[in-house]
Amino acid sequence: MVDTLKKPSFEEIRPGVKSPAKDTILTPRFYTTDFEAMAQMDISPNEDELLAILEEFRADYNRHHFVRDAEFEQSWEHIDGETRRLFVEFLERSCTAEFSGFLLYKELGRRIKDKSPVLAECFTLMSRDEARHAGFLNKAMSDFNLALDLGFLTKNKKYTFFQPKFIFYATYLSEKIGYWRYITIYRHLEAHPEDRIYPIFRFFENWCQDENRHGDFFDAIMKAQPQMLNDWQAKLWSRFFLLSVFATMYLNDIQRSGFYQSIGLDAREYDKHVIKKTNETAGRVFPVILDVEHPKFYERLEVCIGNNEKLTEIVNSKSPKFVQFFKKLPYYASNGWQLLRLYLMKPMEVASQQGVVR
Repeated sequence: MVDTLKKPSFEEIRPGVKSPAKDTILTPRFYTTDFEAMAQMDISPNEDELLAILEEFRADYNRHHFVRDAEFEQSWEHIDGETRRLFVEFLERSCTAEFSGFLLYKELGRRIKDKSPVLAECFTLMSRDEARHAGFLNKAMSDFNLALDLGFLTKNKKYTFFQPKFIFYATYLSEKIGYWRYITIYRHLEAHPEDRIYPIFRFFENWCQDENRHGDFFDAIMKAQPQMLNDWQAKLWSRFFLLSVFATMYLNDIQRSGFYQSIGLDAREYDKHVIKKTNETAGRVFPVILDVEHPKFYERLEVCIGNNEKLTEIVNSKSPKFVQFFKKLPYYASNGWQLLRLYLMKPMEVASQQGVVR
């Protein structure tokens, strides 16, 4: 008899191919943008830095890194139950996020190559990196007898349109927070190898350097477009994207704290460290950053976590859908109110050129 507690079931579109996670406000998104506006951008104010970054991309430091070794060649049935479910979710979310970057960067490289060859080549080489990451993660899922159909995702996932300026804000933060997430896990497991339950974590040190270089590229683009950073609108948008990225990560990770516990990490402490470091890093380019040390910052996020737990209870109840809708409204309203108050919290002004927080 199959032990269903040991082998969590996943919805599949065909045997061995996992159905993509349903889109929610917290799931990774696919993006598209105004390609013509991107092609017309003037990068001359910071062209030297962009050319130096392009040379790093061409060097392809990780071209031999993402190769599975003998440690993968074993059964992973001992990772079971809730840990197995959360681990598969981690791999799926990570794969989807990396694949999202691949699709966007590849299309940008293709669409702007005639008018902006330097940017086009940078985007094409970044898409190469993201494809490796996504492929490596998807292959890891196959160790748990599942995989994602990335072609199916390409055709069926909804795409969100962002103007180029917003693409830069969002992808810069995505790459930099990715760096801090990967390097923090790597350093923890380097110090505590007994917690490294699966070999993919050994690859995170080099992996996060790809993320860091990608983030530096978006940093350089934004500095080549100073109008994106030096007015009152830039301050409002910086706060919006920082809060969106931090809140999304925190709410997602606390829901999946069991995954972090399985590798010896406390999800809250891990996220607070990653948020602090990403916030500091953003101060090198953004005109303002968030006051994440304010005592109310995490208090308000914890209210949202409590609300989300109530929302999950409502969804799992046997109440009719229309009854569930009305029961959910107060918790949705509370989440919106908490996030608004976080957004309105006084930010920290940054002297970006010196990297000094005031």
